[in-house]
Amino acid sequence: MAEFRFSKFAFFPVFQVLFSVSLLLGCDDGGSSSPLGEEDSERPGFVRVLSSGKSTVLGTDVGTAKANERPKMTVTFDYDYSIQDHEVTCGEYKSFDKSVNCQKDSLPVSNVNYYDAVLYANAKSKKEKLDTAYTYVKASYDGEGHCNGIEGLIFHPEVNAYRLPTEAEWIFAANMDWNVRNSWTADDDVDSPKKVCSKKKSMVCDMEGNVSEWVNDWLGLFRDTTISNYVGAPNGGSLGERVLKGGSFRNESSFVNRYSRGDVYVVTSTTRASYVGFRLAFGAIPNAVWLSETGLAQNSFVAPLASSATVRKLSGAYRAKLVFRDDSRGNLAYVDYSNAFLSVVEIKDSIDSYHPEISPDGKWVAFCTGLEGVSGKSSVYVRKLNASGEPAIRLDVESAAIPRWNVLESGDTVIVYVSDAGDNSDESTFMKKSTWRVPFSGGKFGKPKKLFDGSYHGGVQGNFAVSGSKLLRAHKKDVDTVWFDSKQACNVSLSKSGNGQTLFLDFGDKTDKNFVGEKYGVHERILIADSTGELVNSIGAPSGYAFDHTEWASSNLIAATLTNGDGAHSKVVAVNTKDSSVTELVEGVELWHPSLWTEKLDAELDQKLSLDSAAAYYSEDQATHYLSYKLRLFWNYKDSLEIVGLGNSHMNAGFSSSLLRNALNMAVIPCDMYCSRYLIENYVLNHCRNIKFLVVGIDFDLWRDRDGVAILENQGSALGYKYDINHDFWKDGLLKGFVDVSQKSMVENEDIMTTFDYYRGQAATDVQNGWYGEDGTAEILEQGWDKDSPNPEGNYQELLNILKMAKKNGVYVIGVVFPISPYYKKTDQYGRHGMLRSTAKNFIKRLKELDELEKYFVLFDENKMGDHDYPSSMAYDYDHLNIYGSKQLTARLDSLLKTLE
Repeated sequence: MAEFRFSKFAFFPVFQVLFSVSLLLGCDDGGSSSPLGEEDSERPGFVRVLSSGKSTVLGTDVGTAKANERPKMTVTFDYDYSIQDHEVTCGEYKSFDKSVNCQKDSLPVSNVNYYDAVLYANAKSKKEKLDTAYTYVKASYDGEGHCNGIEGLIFHPEVNAYRLPTEAEWIFAANMDWNVRNSWTADDDVDSPKKVCSKKKSMVCDMEGNVSEWVNDWLGLFRDTTISNYVGAPNGGSLGERVLKGGSFRNESSFVNRYSRGDVYVVTSTTRASYVGFRLAFGAIPNAVWLSETGLAQNSFVAPLASSATVRKLSGAYRAKLVFRDDSRGNLAYVDYSNAFLSVVEIKDSIDSYHPEISPDGKWVAFCTGLEGVSGKSSVYVRKLNASGEPAIRLDVESAAIPRWNVLESGDTVIVYVSDAGDNSDESTFMKKSTWRVPFSGGKFGKPKKLFDGSYHGGVQGNFAVSGSKLLRAHKKDVDTVWFDSKQACNVSLSKSGNGQTLFLDFGDKTDKNFVGEKYGVHERILIADSTGELVNSIGAPSGYAFDHTEWASSNLIAATLTNGDGAHSKVVAVNTKDSSVTELVEGVELWHPSLWTEKLDAELDQKLSLDSAAAYYSEDQATHYLSYKLRLFWNYKDSLEIVGLGNSHMNAGFSSSLLRNALNMAVIPCDMYCSRYLIENYVLNHCRNIKFLVVGIDFDLWRDRDGVAILENQGSALGYKYDINHDFWKDGLLKGFVDVSQKSMVENEDIMTTFDYYRGQAATDVQNGWYGEDGTAEILEQGWDKDSPNPEGNYQELLNILKMAKKNGVYVIGVVFPISPYYKKTDQYGRHGMLRSTAKNFIKRLKELDELEKYFVLFDENKMGDHDYPSSMAYDYDHLNIYGSKQLTARLDSLLKTLE
């Protein structure tokens, strides 16, 4: 079996295609006919592609292709570009990274991820004294020198620099001379990359094979339309998926085509494999267009700049969320820093949304249709802070503006709002307006109550309120006053921490210049006054910028936008009042009215537990992140669990634990018997006092003698596992608050965590791809397996160790052999990952003998060497059940367990 290493693979839950198997189908998309190209005289080794005024086709209409490869989409070009005529070689890459492990300089560099490729492109641009196409805040590296994370990575298509080609550029260039026989594939009986362009020299060679290639795009959906200068999706969705193009030495030529976009497993920025490399492109892309998931073509997008870890360190909070108005589209957008992979989620709505504020529990967002400083009717709405499209809830009053959440001493949650948010410079007009509050609970508004006259939309705490635009007004103990009488003050915000501090922006008034000690321009400083109106602090904007839309986030943190020299609101930042530092959070075109919500844990708990380590089970360098999800579920349900399922992707997809009483699917990927034994010994048997059954996946075709490798790949460098080890896996009991901390620990994606919770750890999908090989093409089942690889003896001994521990605790071990494609019977192999069928039969015989000898071991063989009764409607792919198959298997398992109780 070819060597591979992935950051994420196998199933992700809930009716998505989460374990995407690339069927490299033989049909072709036709493409454009022989576009013109010529040697790039300025860049040796590059071809100038004359694409301006021409078009190409992405995707296919072949019905059996993956959903993200359909339908066909036409892309037109308004520009020419250059592309490397060969894949980047080991010798070329060594000039950037001398640690790369290559046998020969003439081979294509491989086993490099997306981050490695873009850093190489940047290095080549810098070497030629050019600007770079990629900017970022910081990069991190693993022990092998590969980049395993880039914070704040932004692609700048307008820059004339070296970069990865877009998918459209790659296909256009491939159409110059596409002939799969011209490159190295599995037909040539090779098992490693070969010298670039050694099969046949062409204008642009090896696009059909040798190694698959990174392109620049995030993976997005196609539309049946025409798009100019397409550069992919604005983000990679909840999984952060990227695009790979072309065949490799692992693929048979009949399955190589131009429209395929991925690999056997989910492809992310940190994916590495021995058959994946890249080539570079050069040139600016004018008027680049991204295509969003909703089908919206856009010339810009909003990009996260700060990672979840950075925001967590900055705020001192375990969870944080940011919401703001994307003024270029008139919609709200948000970032959830509970997720490790960040994306900006747009809330599509027909309601024009201003001044959003996140609720105290982080679940809702209130907003209005009016704007500060503009008089007129406005409506206040509340909606859940998600992208589900649930309707917003309107407050049924004549006019309401600038909503702000408050928690009363009684514990009730209310929203404070004003009847009009217009200019407050005329006192009589201002006092005719009023400030109100309304309860909000269970998704419903209560009865509004008037607080006092005056439109105090800067915030209310008890009987203290402030307002701006244009004057800085205060209401205190029923007395209305004006602070800094002649000053222009706006973006006023009263701290919710109870310290009475008010922040605002001004026009560089003389009084404030005296306080600051230097001249400054409009909105170039945040000013902070105490509860009496005395200035106590000021913070300057970064050079070349001014502030706007300032709002308190916590006692020492302010959310604001930065405006550039042209007045564009290009960035949202967090300002720390303790050290005056400014941290960039997101970047876009016009970002307004940010609200940053943070949730801190109890201070006493912080002293007992190291919150940087306790239950911190996520790290970027994990092979997959299932264990970080599953342990969060485990700590939540441990006291009630009677049944725990363990294993790899077969168990992950095929055991419907939610259908059984007190059950949890704790399968992770990768996982062998060493891995299952580790989890059983250190977590399950230590903490599940009611455990009765261990349902263990028997995937012997995947068993290799790799003691501890699978568990290390699941743990990566995450500190939570080391913390558990250092506390002897909490055998003497958990510290108070540990479970609470675990429920708020960072995961890759909070929505996926919610889904795992719903399905009790199962990665469920209703996709019915069927058993591969059903159409008679059994040869597709025979790709990429090694009959000599499985060596199950060490894993078998671990199964015996599990059984020994289980017997000691009076717990049954149910060994499940999951059904796989029955069409493997037409081949010599047992399953996708190898093992001769004859070897598998002998091994099943040994397991049956173990069943007969040991009371506490029961073999539950649902595959029966392919003679099972799971139809194609119950199959997701080669060897995984969908939710319908998992329900059948689990029902049968339940019947078995009842006979053992």
